[in-house]
Amino acid sequence: MSTIILDCDLMKFPNSGLFHYCKNLGENLPLHVPDDVRTCMYVPQAVAPLFQEKKIRTITEQKWHRLWKPFLLDCRVWHAPFQSGRMIPNINLFRHIRTVLTIHDLNVLHEGKPLEEQEKNIRHVQGMIDKSDAIVCISEFTRRDVESNCNLRGKEIKVIYNGINPLAEPVSPLRRPKKPFLFGLGYVNPKKNFLPLADLLARLEGWEVVVSGRLDDPDYVDVIRARVRELGLEDRFHLTGPVSEAEKSWYMHNCTAFVHPSLAEGFGLPVIEAMSVGKPVFISNRTSLPEIGGDSAFYFENFSPEHMHQVLQAGLEKFEKNEMSEGVKIHANQFSWHITASEYAKIYRALL
Repeated sequence: MSTIILDCDLMKFPNSGLFHYCKNLGENLPLHVPDDVRTCMYVPQAVAPLFQEKKIRTITEQKWHRLWKPFLLDCRVWHAPFQSGRMIPNINLFRHIRTVLTIHDLNVLHEGKPLEEQEKNIRHVQGMIDKSDAIVCISEFTRRDVESNCNLRGKEIKVIYNGINPLAEPVSPLRRPKKPFLFGLGYVNPKKNFLPLADLLARLEGWEVVVSGRLDDPDYVDVIRARVRELGLEDRFHLTGPVSEAEKSWYMHNCTAFVHPSLAEGFGLPVIEAMSVGKPVFISNRTSLPEIGGDSAFYFENFSPEHMHQVLQAGLEKFEKNEMSEGVKIHANQFSWHITASEYAKIYRALL
């Protein structure tokens, strides 16, 4: 029996977009592959029970796999789900294996990184492309980036959007705002650009801001906290750090609006998570975000406090006046993991 293996190594980083990408794709793939094809998730040990509870086939990573991977003998398709990850099959030893590469973004080109770092990243992605038989991007924006900056060697790119991550049953967090609040979600680093929210909050009397996610860049976190102190917003601006899925769901369900002023995204999963519960979302007009938010989102064209305040006020008024909540939900629900898995299954079948 032919085997398709999805490399879920990056699920070792919980509460990340890649964690949910692998989880949701892995859970939905078995519904879309032929009965004579076996799908397996190659997972870190800590993650294996998550799939086993749902009776999804897994191969648990072992240290000795660095020397020998017997499961590759039956593998016919290997899916490397991230461009900064790994491509395990050795072309010389396992010529029977075809490879699928998913490229989420070339964000390094849009973050103001040094040219040397950009070039190093592109060289790595190019190496992954060279070893791949099929290439997928998660947005049209990413596809255009790849076509402009990499040599595809005649290979076609297919765009397959991510699905929406189902929100957990809400559980009240320890840090529960007492006033109407804006909610932001993501690693706290310069790319996610949460700093302007402090100056925005200074113009919103009687509001709070909650930003949840790993405090990824200590220096950037210090800059945010210093600005919050300078503005006297310590009791209204909250960096919670990582939260559980249930707590994240509570914030999504109870916020007045979701804010995501990110400078670079390959997709923007939290945006459609917030939309799925009918919330107004305020996002930057950078990279893939306009493509994902469409006409259902409101956009920051720059990050001056005056402009952001104007966009927020006008957007909230329009959202309420036009009763946009149901339309926003409909927009979010077009991003389905069933559709995503079905599209990947077509690619796998073409390679078998």
